Amino acid sequence: MGHGVFLPLVLPMTAWPIARLAEQHLHPRTATRLLAGVSALMALCSTLCLALIMVVGTAQLPGNPLPDSWSDPEVREAVPYDEVVGKAAIPALVAVAAACAVTVWRHHRVRRRAARALEGLPPARIAVLPDTARYAFALPGPASRIVVSTGMLSGLDPAERRALFAHESAHLAAGHHRHLMAALLAARANPFLRPLYTAVAYCAERWADEEAAELIGNRRVMARAVGKAALASTGTPHPTLAGFAAGPVPRRVAALLGPVPSTRAWPPAFTAAGVAVWTAAAGTMASAFSSVNSAVALFLVLRTATSL
Repeated sequence: MGHGVFLPLVLPMTAWPIARLAEQHLHPRTATRLLAGVSALMALCSTLCLALIMVVGTAQLPGNPLPDSWSDPEVREAVPYDEVVGKAAIPALVAVAAACAVTVWRHHRVRRRAARALEGLPPARIAVLPDTARYAFALPGPASRIVVSTGMLSGLDPAERRALFAHESAHLAAGHHRHLMAALLAARANPFLRPLYTAVAYCAERWADEEAAELIGNRRVMARAVGKAALASTGTPHPTLAGFAAGPVPRRVAALLGPVPSTRAWPPAFTAAGVAVWTAAAGTMASAFSSVNSAVALFLVLRTATSL
């Protein structure tokens, strides 16, 4: 198995430069999909390797639930292990499982509360709640809806309201809550992946901004609507729900006032965008290869040296 098993635990440290390059130089649609996929795969690989470290490092400890054959001397000789690291992996795995479980539970609790708040309203795609607080977000589900407060609508003119509805519709159409959930769970599993979640949240908003600006045909109106909504917005009830005034608003406004981003899916290698894509691909492939290699090596050793 070797010390390469630790590689997927530290490779996510490359997340910050990957995130910065991707959100600055890739089209928001490409960046959202790329970063969400990379974060999910890296988190899966690091969690798998953490489990392997725990299994190998604690196989000889008294009271462990593993079969006796897993602590066979031939296995111990063939597979490098460290009991201290193995013991440390146990609370780490518990923390990962607990953090992910709490995140999923809170997401579903918020969605249930939102659904209860909408009971009794007409089954329209847009749900307007009589509330002075300013908020607007996309609520996914079997009957996906756009939730907006009267306070938010009162601060926007008709053209800006159209921009708001187009923005939230883009969130629902593209399923941005799935990208946000994948990136958030990845950040819970490995804190080094936190920059990727932040980048995914920003790029998802930029993606919806661009879709909405194209639909209404006026980027300046879109930028004005985003800026005005952000001044008094109370945000979204959970990080996995995309909202109109979420993310670094000044950067979103500046991007909308600039040129339309290139839609090229795979940029040239010798550009900043190309470096971001290839770095993300290389890091993900290295994590996946190391994880699979470690798992297969452990399986083959156990199969050869024991009756597994």
